[in-house]
Amino acid sequence: MSALNQKTVKNNVNFSGVGLHSGEKVNLSIKPATPNTGIVFKRIDLNQNNLIYPSFENVSNTSLNTTISNEYGVQVSTIEHLMGALFGLGVDNALIEIDNIEIPILDGSAKEFIEKIFLTGLQVSSVPIKIIKINQKVEFKDGERKISIEPSKLSLDIDYELKYSNPVIGSQRNKINVYEDNLEDIFNSRTFCLYEDIEEIKKNGLAKGGSLDNAIVVKDKEILNDEGLRNKKEFVNHKILDCIGDLYTCGYRLLAKIECSQGGHHLTNELLRKVFNNNDNFSIIEIKEKNLPHTYIKKNLFKSIA
Repeated sequence: MSALNQKTVKNNVNFSGVGLHSGEKVNLSIKPATPNTGIVFKRIDLNQNNLIYPSFENVSNTSLNTTISNEYGVQVSTIEHLMGALFGLGVDNALIEIDNIEIPILDGSAKEFIEKIFLTGLQVSSVPIKIIKINQKVEFKDGERKISIEPSKLSLDIDYELKYSNPVIGSQRNKINVYEDNLEDIFNSRTFCLYEDIEEIKKNGLAKGGSLDNAIVVKDKEILNDEGLRNKKEFVNHKILDCIGDLYTCGYRLLAKIECSQGGHHLTNELLRKVFNNNDNFSIIEIKEKNLPHTYIKKNLFKSIA
Protein backbone atom coordinates (compact mmCIF):
# COMPACT_ATOMS: atom_id res chain seq x y z
CA MET A 1 0.00 0.00 0.00
CA SER A 2 1.17 3.53 -0.77
CA ALA A 3 2.29 5.88 1.98
CA LEU A 4 0.13 8.41 0.13
CA ASN A 5 -3.01 6.51 1.08
CA GLN A 6 -5.20 7.27 4.09
CA LYS A 7 -4.18 5.81 7.44
CA THR A 8 -5.69 5.03 10.82
CA VAL A 9 -4.41 3.35 13.98
CA LYS A 10 -4.16 -0.45 13.86
CA ASN A 11 -5.66 -0.93 17.32
CA ASN A 12 -7.06 1.13 20.18
CA VAL A 13 -4.54 3.47 21.82
CA ASN A 14 -5.45 4.39 25.41
CA PHE A 15 -4.40 7.29 27.63
CA SER A 16 -5.29 8.42 31.14
CA GLY A 17 -4.35 11.60 32.93
CA VAL A 18 -5.52 14.96 34.15
CA GLY A 19 -6.80 17.97 32.22
CA LEU A 20 -4.40 20.91 32.41
CA HIS A 21 -7.11 23.51 32.90
CA SER A 22 -10.05 21.51 34.27
CA GLY A 23 -7.98 19.49 36.74
CA GLU A 24 -10.36 16.59 36.01
CA LYS A 25 -9.25 12.99 35.57
CA VAL A 26 -9.85 11.78 32.04
CA ASN A 27 -9.58 8.62 29.98
CA LEU A 28 -9.12 8.74 26.23
CA SER A 29 -9.05 6.06 23.53
CA ILE A 30 -7.98 6.56 19.91
CA LYS A 31 -9.83 3.96 17.81
CA PRO A 32 -9.51 2.88 14.16
CA ALA A 33 -11.84 4.53 11.66
CA THR A 34 -12.67 3.90 8.02
CA PRO A 35 -11.30 6.04 5.16
CA ASN A 36 -12.81 9.51 4.73
CA THR A 37 -14.04 9.54 8.33
CA GLY A 38 -11.53 12.19 9.37
CA ILE A 39 -10.83 12.85 13.04
CA VAL A 40 -13.91 12.66 15.26
CA PHE A 41 -14.21 13.20 19.02
CA LYS A 42 -16.91 11.41 21.01
CA ARG A 43 -17.79 12.34 24.59
CA ILE A 44 -18.68 8.92 25.98
CA ASP A 45 -19.70 10.43 29.34
CA LEU A 46 -22.73 11.82 27.47
CA ASN A 47 -25.52 9.74 25.95
CA GLN A 48 -26.54 11.99 23.08
CA ASN A 49 -25.34 14.87 20.88
CA ASN A 50 -21.82 13.81 21.84
CA LEU A 51 -19.88 13.95 18.56
CA ILE A 52 -17.56 16.92 18.01
CA TYR A 53 -15.60 17.52 14.83
CA PRO A 54 -12.25 19.34 15.15
CA SER A 55 -12.91 21.93 12.46
CA PHE A 56 -11.59 25.49 12.64
CA GLU A 57 -15.24 26.55 12.35
CA ASN A 58 -16.04 24.63 15.54
CA VAL A 59 -13.27 26.28 17.58
CA SER A 60 -15.08 28.07 20.40
CA ASN A 61 -12.17 29.16 22.60
CA THR A 62 -8.51 30.01 21.96
CA SER A 63 -7.49 31.35 25.36
CA LEU A 64 -4.46 29.27 26.49
CA ASN A 65 -5.81 26.24 24.59
CA THR A 66 -7.92 25.22 21.61
CA THR A 67 -11.48 24.17 22.48
CA ILE A 68 -13.99 22.76 19.99
CA SER A 69 -17.77 22.65 20.42
CA ASN A 70 -20.68 21.13 18.52
CA GLU A 71 -24.05 22.76 17.83
CA TYR A 72 -25.37 21.54 21.19
CA GLY A 73 -22.59 23.22 23.16
CA VAL A 74 -20.75 19.97 23.94
CA GLN A 75 -17.02 20.66 24.18
CA VAL A 76 -13.60 19.08 24.10
CA SER A 77 -10.71 21.33 25.11
CA THR A 78 -6.91 21.40 24.80
CA ILE A 79 -6.95 19.34 21.61
CA GLU A 80 -3.83 20.90 20.08
CA HIS A 81 -1.10 18.50 21.27
CA LEU A 82 -3.04 15.39 20.26
CA MET A 83 -3.99 16.94 16.92
CA GLY A 84 -0.33 17.81 16.34
CA ALA A 85 0.67 14.20 17.02
CA LEU A 86 -1.98 12.86 14.63
CA PHE A 87 -0.88 15.28 11.92
CA GLY A 88 2.78 14.44 12.39
CA LEU A 89 2.20 10.70 12.28
CA GLY A 90 -0.04 10.91 9.23
CA VAL A 91 -3.25 9.68 10.91
CA ASP A 92 -6.10 10.69 8.59
CA ASN A 93 -8.96 8.89 10.30
CA ALA A 94 -9.68 8.14 13.96
CA LEU A 95 -12.52 8.01 16.46
CA ILE A 96 -11.35 9.55 19.73
CA GLU A 97 -13.49 8.55 22.68
CA ILE A 98 -13.12 10.68 25.81
CA ASP A 99 -14.97 10.57 29.13
CA ASN A 100 -14.53 14.20 30.19
CA ILE A 101 -14.26 17.72 28.82
CA GLU A 102 -10.48 17.98 28.32
CA ILE A 103 -7.71 15.99 26.64
CA PRO A 104 -5.19 14.73 29.25
CA ILE A 105 -2.15 16.99 29.35
CA LEU A 106 0.24 14.08 30.12
CA ASP A 107 3.74 15.65 30.30
CA GLY A 108 2.71 18.88 28.54
CA SER A 109 4.00 17.82 25.12
CA ALA A 110 2.97 15.36 22.39
CA LYS A 111 5.69 12.88 23.38
CA GLU A 112 3.46 10.17 24.91
CA PHE A 113 0.85 10.47 22.16
CA ILE A 114 3.56 9.96 19.53
CA GLU A 115 5.22 7.05 21.34
CA LYS A 116 2.04 5.04 21.98
CA ILE A 117 0.59 5.55 18.51
CA PHE A 118 3.97 4.65 16.99
CA LEU A 119 4.14 1.40 19.00
CA THR A 120 0.57 0.48 18.02
CA GLY A 121 1.27 1.14 14.36
CA LEU A 122 -0.85 2.43 11.51
CA GLN A 123 -3.20 0.67 9.12
CA VAL A 124 -2.85 1.90 5.54
CA SER A 125 -5.96 1.84 3.36
CA SER A 126 -6.34 1.71 -0.42
CA VAL A 127 -7.94 5.18 -0.48
CA PRO A 128 -5.73 8.14 -1.55
CA ILE A 129 -5.19 11.04 0.83
CA LYS A 130 -6.40 14.55 0.13
CA ILE A 131 -4.38 17.67 0.73
CA ILE A 132 -5.07 21.38 0.77
CA LYS A 133 -2.95 23.43 -1.60
CA ILE A 134 -2.73 27.14 -0.82
CA ASN A 135 -3.10 29.22 -3.99
CA GLN A 136 -2.38 32.75 -2.79
CA LYS A 137 -0.98 34.58 0.20
CA VAL A 138 -3.30 35.34 3.13
CA GLU A 139 -2.35 37.31 6.25
CA PHE A 140 -3.87 38.04 9.63
CA LYS A 141 -2.56 40.66 12.07
CA ASP A 142 -3.39 41.61 15.62
CA GLY A 143 -1.21 44.56 16.59
CA GLU A 144 2.40 43.38 16.51
CA ARG A 145 1.31 39.76 16.31
CA LYS A 146 0.99 38.39 12.80
CA ILE A 147 0.68 35.20 10.79
CA SER A 148 0.66 34.50 7.06
CA ILE A 149 0.23 31.56 4.72
CA GLU A 150 1.32 31.36 1.10
CA PRO A 151 1.81 28.77 -1.66
CA SER A 152 4.44 26.02 -1.47
CA LYS A 153 4.91 23.38 -4.15
CA LEU A 154 5.95 20.33 -2.16
CA SER A 155 6.22 21.12 1.54
CA LEU A 156 4.71 22.55 4.68
CA ASP A 157 7.20 25.06 6.05
CA ILE A 158 6.62 26.81 9.38
CA ASP A 159 8.78 29.80 10.33
CA TYR A 160 7.88 30.82 13.89
CA GLU A 161 9.19 33.66 16.02
CA LEU A 162 8.63 34.06 19.76
CA LYS A 163 9.32 37.26 21.72
CA TYR A 164 9.26 37.51 25.52
CA SER A 165 10.72 40.15 27.80
CA ASN A 166 11.71 37.39 30.23
CA PRO A 167 15.50 36.83 29.88
CA VAL A 168 15.22 33.02 29.95
CA ILE A 169 12.67 32.81 27.14
CA GLY A 170 13.72 35.95 25.27
CA SER A 171 13.44 35.92 21.48
CA GLN A 172 13.49 32.52 19.80
CA ARG A 173 12.93 31.53 16.19
CA ASN A 174 12.81 28.20 14.42
CA LYS A 175 11.95 27.08 10.92
CA ILE A 176 10.91 23.55 10.03
CA ASN A 177 9.75 21.49 7.09
CA VAL A 178 7.01 19.38 8.64
CA TYR A 179 7.18 16.56 6.08
CA GLU A 180 10.95 16.17 5.85
CA ASP A 181 12.60 17.29 9.10
CA ASN A 182 13.13 15.26 12.26
CA LEU A 183 10.38 16.65 14.51
CA GLU A 184 11.41 14.92 17.73
CA ASP A 185 12.26 18.20 19.45
CA ILE A 186 8.92 19.67 18.35
CA PHE A 187 6.87 16.77 19.71
CA ASN A 188 8.87 16.60 22.96
CA SER A 189 8.57 20.31 23.78
CA ARG A 190 6.31 21.14 26.72
CA THR A 191 3.84 23.92 27.39
CA PHE A 192 5.21 26.74 29.52
CA CYS A 193 4.26 29.80 31.57
CA LEU A 194 5.75 32.57 33.64
CA TYR A 195 5.56 32.12 37.42
CA GLU A 196 4.08 35.59 37.87
CA ASP A 197 1.16 34.73 35.56
CA ILE A 198 0.04 31.62 37.45
CA GLU A 199 -2.11 33.41 40.04
CA GLU A 200 -4.01 35.35 37.36
CA ILE A 201 -4.48 32.22 35.24
CA LYS A 202 -5.93 30.34 38.22
CA LYS A 203 -8.20 33.30 39.08
CA ASN A 204 -9.71 32.78 35.62
CA GLY A 205 -10.47 29.15 36.50
CA LEU A 206 -7.67 27.69 34.41
CA ALA A 207 -4.55 25.56 35.05
CA LYS A 208 -6.27 23.59 37.84
CA GLY A 209 -4.26 20.53 36.78
CA GLY A 210 -1.02 22.35 36.09
CA SER A 211 2.23 21.29 37.78
CA LEU A 212 5.94 21.02 37.17
CA ASP A 213 5.21 17.53 35.83
CA ASN A 214 3.33 18.92 32.84
CA ALA A 215 4.58 22.46 32.25
CA ILE A 216 7.78 24.47 32.22
CA VAL A 217 7.59 27.29 34.77
CA VAL A 218 9.95 30.23 34.40
CA LYS A 219 10.59 32.58 37.34
CA ASP A 220 12.80 35.59 36.59
CA LYS A 221 16.10 34.06 35.37
CA GLU A 222 15.35 30.54 36.56
CA ILE A 223 13.56 27.46 35.25
CA LEU A 224 11.81 25.85 38.21
CA ASN A 225 11.67 22.35 36.70
CA ASP A 226 14.50 20.17 38.03
CA GLU A 227 15.26 18.66 34.62
CA GLY A 228 15.57 22.05 32.90
CA LEU A 229 14.87 22.24 29.17
CA ARG A 230 14.66 19.25 26.84
CA ASN A 231 16.10 21.22 23.91
CA LYS A 232 17.56 24.70 23.43
CA LYS A 233 14.50 26.02 21.59
CA GLU A 234 11.84 24.25 23.66
CA PHE A 235 9.72 27.40 24.07
CA VAL A 236 9.36 28.22 20.38
CA ASN A 237 9.26 24.51 19.48
CA HIS A 238 6.21 24.06 21.70
CA LYS A 239 4.53 26.96 19.90
CA ILE A 240 5.25 25.19 16.60
CA LEU A 241 3.65 22.02 18.01
CA ASP A 242 0.56 24.06 18.92
CA CYS A 243 0.54 25.56 15.44
CA ILE A 244 0.69 22.15 13.73
CA GLY A 245 -2.17 20.88 15.88
CA ASP A 246 -4.29 23.95 15.19
CA LEU A 247 -3.57 23.74 11.45
CA TYR A 248 -5.03 20.22 11.43
CA THR A 249 -8.44 21.73 12.17
CA CYS A 250 -8.55 22.44 8.42
CA GLY A 251 -9.23 18.69 8.03
CA TYR A 252 -6.33 17.70 5.79
CA ARG A 253 -2.60 18.07 5.49
CA LEU A 254 -1.31 21.19 3.77
CA LEU A 255 1.08 22.35 1.10
CA ALA A 256 1.96 25.82 2.33
CA LYS A 257 4.52 28.19 3.77
CA ILE A 258 3.61 29.74 7.11
CA GLU A 259 5.32 32.61 8.87
CA CYS A 260 4.27 33.61 12.37
CA SER A 261 5.50 36.17 14.87
CA GLN A 262 4.20 36.16 18.44
CA GLY A 263 1.25 34.02 17.44
CA GLY A 264 -0.90 31.49 19.20
CA HIS A 265 -4.18 29.58 18.97
CA HIS A 266 -6.22 32.70 18.18
CA LEU A 267 -4.07 33.87 15.28
CA THR A 268 -3.91 30.42 13.67
CA ASN A 269 -7.67 30.00 13.91
CA GLU A 270 -8.35 33.45 12.49
CA LEU A 271 -5.96 32.76 9.63
CA LEU A 272 -7.76 29.51 8.73
CA ARG A 273 -11.14 31.24 8.86
CA LYS A 274 -9.82 33.91 6.48
CA VAL A 275 -8.28 31.37 4.11
CA PHE A 276 -11.39 29.24 3.77
CA ASN A 277 -13.72 32.22 3.48
CA ASN A 278 -12.59 32.58 -0.15
CA ASN A 279 -12.50 29.57 -2.48
CA ASP A 280 -9.80 31.26 -4.57
CA ASN A 281 -7.36 30.90 -1.68
CA PHE A 282 -7.10 27.11 -1.78
CA SER A 283 -7.64 23.86 -3.67
CA ILE A 284 -8.41 20.41 -2.28
CA ILE A 285 -6.53 17.75 -4.21
CA GLU A 286 -6.77 13.97 -4.07
CA ILE A 287 -3.22 12.66 -4.19
CA LYS A 288 -2.50 9.81 -6.57
CA GLU A 289 1.04 8.75 -7.35
CA LYS A 290 0.44 8.67 -11.09
CA ASN A 291 -0.49 12.37 -10.96
CA LEU A 292 2.62 13.41 -9.01
CA PRO A 293 6.05 14.46 -10.23
CA HIS A 294 8.67 11.74 -9.80
CA THR A 295 10.62 13.92 -7.38
CA TYR A 296 7.55 14.19 -5.19
CA ILE A 297 7.20 10.43 -4.93
CA LYS A 298 10.92 10.01 -4.35
CA LYS A 299 10.86 12.46 -1.46
CA ASN A 300 7.86 10.57 -0.06
CA LEU A 301 6.74 13.70 1.76
CA PHE A 302 3.81 12.08 3.45
CA LYS A 303 5.60 8.98 4.71
CA SER A 304 4.47 8.11 8.21
CA ILE A 305 7.22 7.61 10.77
CA ALA A 306 5.31 4.57 12.04
